[in-house]
Amino acid sequence: MQQKIVILDFGSQTTQLIGRRVREMDTFCEILPYNKFPLDDNNIIGVILSGSPYSVYDEEAFRVDFSQFIGKYPVLGICYGAQLMAYTYGGKVEPAGSREYGRAHLKYYEADNPLFKGFVKDSQVWMSHGDTITQLPEGFHTIASTEQVKNAAYTNPNKRIWAVQYHPEVHHSLQGFQLLKNFVVDICGSKQQWSAASFVETTVMELKEQLGNDRVILGLSGGVDSSVCATLLNRAIGKNLTCIFVDHGMLRKNEFAKVMEAYKGLGLNVVAVDASAKFFADLKGATDPETKRKIIGRDFIEVFDAEARKIKDAKWLAQGTIYPDRIESLNITGKVIKSHHNVGGLPEEMHLQLCEPLKWLFKDEVRRVGRQLGMPERLVKRHPFPGPGLAVRILGEVTPDKVRVLQDADDIYIEALHNYVCDDGETLYDKVWQAGTVLLSPVKSVGVMGDERTYENPVALRAVTSMDAMTADWAHLPYDFLAKVSNDIINKVKGVNRVCYDISSKPPSTIEWE
Repeated sequence: MQQKIVILDFGSQTTQLIGRRVREMDTFCEILPYNKFPLDDNNIIGVILSGSPYSVYDEEAFRVDFSQFIGKYPVLGICYGAQLMAYTYGGKVEPAGSREYGRAHLKYYEADNPLFKGFVKDSQVWMSHGDTITQLPEGFHTIASTEQVKNAAYTNPNKRIWAVQYHPEVHHSLQGFQLLKNFVVDICGSKQQWSAASFVETTVMELKEQLGNDRVILGLSGGVDSSVCATLLNRAIGKNLTCIFVDHGMLRKNEFAKVMEAYKGLGLNVVAVDASAKFFADLKGATDPETKRKIIGRDFIEVFDAEARKIKDAKWLAQGTIYPDRIESLNITGKVIKSHHNVGGLPEEMHLQLCEPLKWLFKDEVRRVGRQLGMPERLVKRHPFPGPGLAVRILGEVTPDKVRVLQDADDIYIEALHNYVCDDGETLYDKVWQAGTVLLSPVKSVGVMGDERTYENPVALRAVTSMDAMTADWAHLPYDFLAKVSNDIINKVKGVNRVCYDISSKPPSTIEWE
């Protein structure tokens, strides 16, 4: 039996954070739309209700049939989840005098309540709501307050309900992880058996059973997701896996050769296809970012499909889809947060069944699985890289010469991040979530080199810190590092005479420029 916490998503932007925190406790969890509770799942040990952009009294507010799980499992309501339970059972939820947002300090009334085990006095929490619970239903009682919020936490022990009006999943709630652990481990009884080792063992066994002696095709990108997916499949089915690695000409400098060498070391069966001439020819004259993406996506499908058809008896298409991709595709509010940078959408006429062995994993879990599989650390730690490659890091038309300039500049930057060791022993590369260089063509910049004026390309360096790329802050790289990288790029890369550093966060900006 694999124990499971079900997280019902009411549309909060931090629902994924709840899931990540639960996984950090070595406990499996599944994030589902609020109205998709799995009635026939015998592995559930507890339920968490997320926040929401709605008020409980809005006409379009999300409702749920609580009889499906309340009384059957321990339930924790967070923010909207807390308000919805109070409202549904006869309490009152009303607009706060002003939106309650930011830090607050918790005064709890039941020191022996299992939800508060290990809590310190006046524990800092993070509020983010426009409504507040003004009256609890019969059978419910308050277990914690803040200066502004009377019912900051409540319980109904008979129904095994606990609820908080703040957000324990965000790092500003200093004992938020402790509260979630108290619920998941102590109240729900998690045995904390979800780990990279158990995932590999279970998944390899399931893949052997699912695939048997069938042939499987996998499109490799050089990124950590597809690489871990390939290594996992290779362990399960060996020679029956054929990987296709398409070089569209817009990878990082020497990346095709480096990644192919790494794949050989892993014993993977890889078909390498250099299709760069086709991609450059089809991109000629294209300047609109979405047009470039569509051209690259179309060409990738054509090239991949042509190679895949040479494997006559293939029955499965494997993909390195991970859990955040699937969660975003279930966005219940109907609002698209972003379109993925990955190339996707293979033609239906291939008639292949889909295999997605990483579909339950977050990015950090994929890396842990990669280490468990013995993959090279440099491959496991690779930063995310857009499917269209450097095409979306070149503003305007993409040409081989522009790619060469950007590859050279980016190579200096990325290698410098690898080589800069911080006081704690970590490299700058390991400290940032994603880094890359952007060529600001067709913008030109005036410069002076020697006794001559130049009119050449500026480049922008980008580095962000993040947990899951949903939000990101610009990385505060050391000045001495930036100065040296700028010097090296301008002196060594012909065609660049200015280097800028992007200090925009997401939101309002995105990680990529296009």
